[in-house]
Amino acid sequence: MKELGIEDEKLVAESTRAILEHKGFEVETVYDGEAGKEYAELGIYDLLILDVMMPKLDGFQVARQVRADRCNTPILMLTARSALEDKVTGLDSGADYYLTKPFEPKELLACVRMLTRRQPEQRASQNLEYGDLRLEPGTFLLRCGQREVRLSRREYDLMELLIRSYPQIVTKEQLILKVWGYDSDAEDNNVEVYISFLRRKLEHLHSAVKIRTHRLVGYCLEVGA
Repeated sequence: MKELGIEDEKLVAESTRAILEHKGFEVETVYDGEAGKEYAELGIYDLLILDVMMPKLDGFQVARQVRADRCNTPILMLTARSALEDKVTGLDSGADYYLTKPFEPKELLACVRMLTRRQPEQRASQNLEYGDLRLEPGTFLLRCGQREVRLSRREYDLMELLIRSYPQIVTKEQLILKVWGYDSDAEDNNVEVYISFLRRKLEHLHSAVKIRTHRLVGYCLEVGA
C-alpha cells in the first residue's frame, strides 16, 4: 500500500515513516500543505496522514480542498491539537479519523489498518481509461483491445500520472517528485528512460495513444491519427 505523509516536522515525519515502512507500507512525505494537496489529488495513494499546523495551507484547508476535488482517499489527521473543537473541525473538514500526538506506534498502526482495510478492493475496481487504453490497478496490466502488457511499478506510476493529469502537460520535475519521491536523487535521464520503456509498450500494444514530448516543458498523452 502507498501512503502519503503531509507533515512539516521532519523528525515526526521520519518517525511515522519508519513505523509504516517496517510494516511494509510504501511511504512518501511532503513538508507543506500546498505540496500535500497537489500530491493527494493525484489519487494514487491508499491513505493520507495529515498534520494540522503546516505552512502554506493548514491541514484543515488541505482536507477541505481535497474533498472538494472529489478525492476519497482516507485521511488520518495526526496532530498535537487535542481540543474537542479541533477534532470536530478536522472531522468536518473531511478527515476520517483524528489521532493526537504523542501517540504509540501500535495505536497509529491500528488506525492505519482500520482506514485501509477496504482500499485494495476499491482500487482494484477503479480502472483508468484513456483513448484505447485501460490501466488496471489491481494487476498492473495495461490493455489495448485484446492485447495486454504488464508494467513495472515505476512504469505503472508514470502511466497513471499521465492519464490522471490529462490534458495537462506533466513536467519532468513533477514526474520525479511524484513517482520517484520527494527525497529521491533521480534525474531527468531517469524519466527519459522510463518514458522510452512506456513508448515501446504502447507500440507493442498497437495503441493509438502516444506520449508526446513538449520540448523544455514535459509530457502529455495524445491520441494519434
